Amino acid sequence: MAEVPTAAIAATGLVGGYATARWTKKRPLGGVALAAAGAVAARGWQQKAGNATAAALSGAYVAAFAGSHPLAKKIGAWPSVFAVAGGVALASWVAVDRRK
Repeated sequence: MAEVPTAAIAATGLVGGYATARWTKKRPLGGVALAAAGAVAARGWQQKAGNATAAALSGAYVAAFAGSHPLAKKIGAWPSVFAVAGGVALASWVAVDRRK
């Protein structure tokens, strides 16, 4: 079975967390989706690239979530979410996934 790239997991967590919160109108449920995907991605980062890389990418994941809020005021909610998800996915791919 093919392994899912950590970049895809992280991006899906950011987009899926927002989508869940928006469509269910339950922000905590979106947070659960965001955290679950972040934990899966962090485990993949740690296993593939070590603790330091996992810590850095986990920090980027949290910063992307936090940064999407002020960015949304400038460019809109969905564009903001897609922008930060793309940034985290790119960082994950560069640091971890392209090594294969």
